[in-house]
Amino acid sequence: MEKDSPDPDASGNRWSRLWQKPDKWFLLGIPAGGYLLFILGIGFWTSFNAFVEYSSNESFCISCHVMQANVYEEYTQTNHYYNRTGVRATCDDCHIPADWFAKVGRKMQATMHEIPHWALGTIDTREKFEARRLFLAKRVWKRMKANDSRSCRNCHELDHMDLQVQQRSARSKHTYRRQVDRGETCIDCHQGIAHKLPEGWEEVEI
Repeated sequence: MEKDSPDPDASGNRWSRLWQKPDKWFLLGIPAGGYLLFILGIGFWTSFNAFVEYSSNESFCISCHVMQANVYEEYTQTNHYYNRTGVRATCDDCHIPADWFAKVGRKMQATMHEIPHWALGTIDTREKFEARRLFLAKRVWKRMKANDSRSCRNCHELDHMDLQVQQRSARSKHTYRRQVDRGETCIDCHQGIAHKLPEGWEEVEI
């Protein structure tokens, strides 16, 4: 007895049925395909958010040899790493925004501009890194200037500073009026607090 040949339209019929309005009330009148898209969307969102969080911590940053051997090693010698209070600022505290949308924007920027250079080996040796240190520092300073040193202000806020215990020079620079009048922000004065300053940094205008 000859077997029935598969119906070439069967798969197409199954797909079209996913988008037909159901008769059963318990489906709330939503086609099965709508539920499928919802589940896929939840899965994508969960996976994407999990990866964003996974790649936003210090251990991920220093998993790259270039970062661990250069800027991270310098950072461990500063007050942001080791201090009397034991409060430490990690890589993500300074370089990744806390706001979720700003964080994703920073990730996209890194994907387009920084990961390709990592793949090409642009700074994969100490010599290459030092040759580009000023260029890289200027990009970070410019970004911080544009966002009013947002990452600094996550921990250091003028309104909560006790200016009376600061030195006179610092006290005058930390007044709100001075910053407004001159358009200054943290990075205008506090360059090189976590990493070595590059040669020629004095000539850079942020």
